[in-house]
Amino acid sequence: MPTYDLYATDPGDLHWQVPASGAARFSWEYDDGRDRLLALYQKGKDKQWDGQKRIDWDLEVDPRDPLGTPDESMSLYGTKHWAKMTDDDKGELRKHYASWQFSQFLHGEQGAMVCAARIVESAPDLDAKFYSATQTMDEARHAEIYGRFLHEKIGMLYPINDDLQSLLGDTLRDSRWDMPYLGMQVLIEGLALAAFGLLRDTTDKPLPKQILAYVMQDEARHVAFGRMALRDYYRQLSDAELREREEFVIEGCHLMRDRLRGVEVLENFGIPKAEAEEYSEQSEFLALFRKLLFSRIVPCVKDIGLWGKRLQQAYVDMGVFDLGDSNLDLLMAQDEEIAERLDAERFAEEERERVAEVTEAIEAGAGQSGG
Repeated sequence: MPTYDLYATDPGDLHWQVPASGAARFSWEYDDGRDRLLALYQKGKDKQWDGQKRIDWDLEVDPRDPLGTPDESMSLYGTKHWAKMTDDDKGELRKHYASWQFSQFLHGEQGAMVCAARIVESAPDLDAKFYSATQTMDEARHAEIYGRFLHEKIGMLYPINDDLQSLLGDTLRDSRWDMPYLGMQVLIEGLALAAFGLLRDTTDKPLPKQILAYVMQDEARHVAFGRMALRDYYRQLSDAELREREEFVIEGCHLMRDRLRGVEVLENFGIPKAEAEEYSEQSEFLALFRKLLFSRIVPCVKDIGLWGKRLQQAYVDMGVFDLGDSNLDLLMAQDEEIAERLDAERFAEEERERVAEVTEAIEAGAGQSGG
């Protein structure tokens, strides 16, 4: 079935064109590069995987509860609307929320693929181009996987959220070569990593857990790449140039925070937008969720050298300033470990099944020869 027929609301024109600006840069130095980035490039090559084979697509998913979502996580919980809902209504609401979340992941991954390709084009250094080429493939795989999950397991998609589309547009329209790094690698990817992690660690459903764990294994490398490249570059910028980028980060963080309310879902259930926004703002669960989503962004922004007073105050006002001391390296090491452990558990189970089949066959053969 065409994707257009699965959208919960009209997505409008199926193609979005962002006018590009800036220069395509070539480097004729082929024998030099930063050891850290070249090592990350090697890891990017080594860690390529096939989403059709590594993920067990035969696992069943209940589209009315694809993530095992608790009632408290939905912003209608405890309202007059919730009291009137039947179990079927609540199952439909869970389906819409999961569709909305994974649709934004899908659209974000396509945006990341385009941004990674833009970095290949515009980055001045060959080592950065090399790594971005591997990331472009990673993002294509992620978009493929999220698209398949939405089509085959949930059967519904949502259009791209206005705020996510706005940040993507701002990132791609900027002619400065470092802005796709900052907008995508730090802001959008950082937020996505935190969102993936929260869902990965709370869902009890095996298929979405696999998808999120394996995607996060790649995303941890992407954020590390952004940190390395931008930290080196921002040391060379003037105070005025740094302030421009801090303003971009502040605006982007506000857009990302506002993106996370899922108001579109409630509007689909007949709730006026203003009322839906109020419920979303009042939800204690969503307030905690929004704060935790900045756990990857704030320490990364601090690490790359964007930490002026205005930016710090913006994070104080958003209630996330204390996240600046989070240990990014530890978080990324944990992402890698979780994916590898999940692989080991799955392969161990497959091996046990194979051994059991062989043993059963041997016993059956022994019984026949004995008879």
